[in-house]
Amino acid sequence: MSFGGPQWPQEPQQQGQQGYGQQPQGQPGYGQQQGYGGQPGYGGPQQPDPFPGAQGGGPTPDWGALADASASRSRRKRWLMIGGGVVAALAVGAVVATAVVATGKKNDEAKNGGVPTGSASPTFSPTPEPTFSSVAPPPPPNPKDYISDPKKDKAPLTAEGLYPGKKLTMYKRPYAKGATSSTTNCAAVTQGGLGTVLKKNGCQRVIRATYVKDGVAITVGVAVFPSEAAALKAKNQATGGIAPLAGAGVKEFCRATVCLRRSNSVGRYAYFTQAGFTSGKKVTKADKPVFQASDDLGTFTFNQIYARGKAQASAAANAPGE
Repeated sequence: MSFGGPQWPQEPQQQGQQGYGQQPQGQPGYGQQQGYGGQPGYGGPQQPDPFPGAQGGGPTPDWGALADASASRSRRKRWLMIGGGVVAALAVGAVVATAVVATGKKNDEAKNGGVPTGSASPTFSPTPEPTFSSVAPPPPPNPKDYISDPKKDKAPLTAEGLYPGKKLTMYKRPYAKGATSSTTNCAAVTQGGLGTVLKKNGCQRVIRATYVKDGVAITVGVAVFPSEAAALKAKNQATGGIAPLAGAGVKEFCRATVCLRRSNSVGRYAYFTQAGFTSGKKVTKADKPVFQASDDLGTFTFNQIYARGKAQASAAANAPGE
């Protein structure tokens, strides 16, 4: 099958139909004379006179016989005319039947696409292709950007905001909250050399909170810096520790004894923990409850700082014009 346009149907040649310029078989060509069979040429015997006596005083013609012959010819002509009418009627009926059949055929062709009626190839409207913007949508704000840059980190920062409620629960372990504090004098709430480290790296504020569980007390101090780099330096340079915060039902701990000190940072925040027994007992590597309490408070603090960045990023993404 070839493509590139509709294929026009060819009309079949009817059987018995002559082409142009062809002679019908078995008939003489033009210009040929057919001799009259059984008739003599000129000078041959003469046919008898059908009307003897019409000339030269012959006998009188039989007028009755002539009238009967004329009437017979009239009846024959009339029957021929009637027969011709029947033939014509049959021909008309055949034309009507042909038209009906042809109409049915055209309807069938219409259901299957029909026959092309024009000389031009059919045209089709191209299906529109989906369009996409060449400009990529901006990525969603990164929460870490908001806790690393003081120009973006504008949300209120308080002890109650970081450590809400009267207790916290980590992995089904409940801790009762004790005292909290907030100060811009970072060195005043430290022990050993940590105050110097905080001041050198530009500490702006320290927020503290204490929790207690089963005779183990933990103070966590969150130090705020002007940049992520400064907070990271303070964590790496840390020595000494955050000062334990007693009060609100928690007595003095980690004084003149051995306690567990840890430090970490996220964004522009560094945080420090000091955990020990309220009884004054020294902490050893075998004291799993102390290590577990330090881990729980450190994880909770990290989550709270990250949640602060996430809330500010979400607010910026939903702000008009952003």
